[in-house]
Amino acid sequence: MTSGTVHGETFPMGDLVVGRMGYGAMQLAGPHAFGPPADRDGAVAVLRQAVDLGINHIDTADFYGPYVTNEIIKEALHPYRSDLHVVTKVGSVRDAEGNWLKALAPEQLRQAVHDNLDHLGLDVLDVVNLRVGGFDRPTPGSISEPFAALAQLQQEGLIKHLGLSTVNAEQIAEAQSIAPIVCVQNFYNIANREDDDLIDALAAQGIAYVPYFPLGGFSPLQSDVLNGVAKRLGNTPMAVALAWLLQRSPNILLIPGTSSVAHLRQNVSATALTLPEDALAELNAISAG
Repeated sequence: MTSGTVHGETFPMGDLVVGRMGYGAMQLAGPHAFGPPADRDGAVAVLRQAVDLGINHIDTADFYGPYVTNEIIKEALHPYRSDLHVVTKVGSVRDAEGNWLKALAPEQLRQAVHDNLDHLGLDVLDVVNLRVGGFDRPTPGSISEPFAALAQLQQEGLIKHLGLSTVNAEQIAEAQSIAPIVCVQNFYNIANREDDDLIDALAAQGIAYVPYFPLGGFSPLQSDVLNGVAKRLGNTPMAVALAWLLQRSPNILLIPGTSSVAHLRQNVSATALTLPEDALAELNAISAG
């Protein structure tokens, strides 16, 4: 393998084997994941480069755009390789101004699944995550009705595996009483570690944990520490943040997003970066929680 190519570790999501370095497609739409991109050909090129680099886990949602990101994925990668797995999310819609609205009623979830199938050009979705919380924090409360609706669609053969996004431990347990899950997608990074115990509990169950916003919510001082470590190691802050996540737990799967081929290659370089103990200690000390 050449430098900048994904290699090495994988982790299962059910019967799907995915590389621990994936790609998040949110940034392929316009600003704030709304509307079309300024450079559609560039977006297609990033996706094709991701697959060429060995990435086989693409994270998306039909409410990115809306529809835009999934249509670009279809244009770039369809017909899909048998080992390429597209993971999507339902539970939100966008209004005409681009606001994010909850859409958790069973009929809304059914429509969302069919929309994802249509825009991606698929007959069955590999993994569907039910997004139920806010922007970066879970919203407490029962999720049994929407999750049961997705479980029904799984029984109908439209979904292979189920996951959850922006949820707490109680909601995960509630969902598991209805149907198995293969992944949890929550806000987590070096500076925001409220899910530490949850990650370990999921690892013990063989369930993937997929953090989003690897550089989100950092204070200026925390960013300074990360930047200093990155400079010392001769790498980018994003690559160091991603490498830290890879070393945090073997069940962590990454989905950094970018609309740039150059940034994509920098992100992928994190898979070859092993953080030394002194760097890990310095980074661990900046945790906000």
